Amino acid sequence: MSDAYIVGAGMIPFGRYPDRTYFQLAADATLMALDDCGLSIKDVGVVYASSTFNAASMLGQKMLQQIGQTGVPVINVSNACASGATAVREAFVAIKSGLYDVVLAVGAEKNPRGMLAGSPVDGPPPEGLFGSVSMPALFAEAGMVHANAYGTTIEQFAQVAVKNHHHATMNPKAAYRKETPLEMVLESEMIAYPLTKLMCSANVDGAAALILVSEKKARELGLNRAVRLRGSALASDPFEPRNPDMLDPNSVTRLAVTQAYEMAGVGPEDLDLVELHDCFATAEILHYENLGLCGEGQAGRLIDSGATALGGRIPVNVSGGLLSKGHPIGATGVANMVEIIDQLRGEAGARQVDGAKIGMTHVLGFGTGSAAGVHIFEKA
Repeated sequence: MSDAYIVGAGMIPFGRYPDRTYFQLAADATLMALDDCGLSIKDVGVVYASSTFNAASMLGQKMLQQIGQTGVPVINVSNACASGATAVREAFVAIKSGLYDVVLAVGAEKNPRGMLAGSPVDGPPPEGLFGSVSMPALFAEAGMVHANAYGTTIEQFAQVAVKNHHHATMNPKAAYRKETPLEMVLESEMIAYPLTKLMCSANVDGAAALILVSEKKARELGLNRAVRLRGSALASDPFEPRNPDMLDPNSVTRLAVTQAYEMAGVGPEDLDLVELHDCFATAEILHYENLGLCGEGQAGRLIDSGATALGGRIPVNVSGGLLSKGHPIGATGVANMVEIIDQLRGEAGARQVDGAKIGMTHVLGFGTGSAAGVHIFEKA
């Protein structure tokens, strides 16, 4: 089986695009990724396109209408916040199978405004016995479970927002590039305790794309900017007895990351940086432990130590993360990978992680069911 390499990466600035369609955004990101590696749409053998709110409208085909319809298979993917990672996972499988030498994975979204709730359920939702099916309530509850178990403080959760908003000031494609000192984060509007408004992800539009190729094709194009996809894992909820936070955001991530580490032949100690799913500040704290970046109950101390900031031992979300770069649902998983590709190429500018060789991305689709995607990359 061939190894899979990323040779092209493209991402538009995240924000609001009232005068553009989601498939026009996808076309822009796709052309950027193709230009990045000197290929054209005619070179692509199959397309995987991800979206959530536009899932039923054939994003991939409409995108190709903008840049060139070549008759290739198009598979449209929807898997909540893990949609983009799912598209890349399928592209990875397509390369590994030997069926294709060049594959496009693209994610695009125009998020609706206002609160994004979980998927509808029949009858009383299990989580509703505690609160509501809104995403802030779900992750606030998960954070409070952690706080109850380990003494994690609201200031430690808030420091995630301080860090990620600072990182975003160095990312010209982030939707919000403004420093938010601790006091500002804590004093912003309370959404669902302990989550204030500045501890919640930014609801924006966006698109990102990757070109994956076989090893043979990568060598033809030249490996100087190629990045190898060493591990790719996608998991759904394993069965568990009822637990304190009812809908558990942890176990699905732990399942996926275990598989990704095994496939890649590395462990958390080998990582140079991570882009993880900080949909809320509490989520980043939980995922430090879920991804093995620290021991059980040590996530609060990890954020306090500065280890996850740029210049620290294991920088996390140097793009600004979902909290500040933005979270266009179907594009998020691909955009996280674009950041890692830029970093491993040494092309991340002011936010460059020195000597970065191995990076990880993680996304979590969470609600009445869960999906987690973890990918591990290495500079070729």
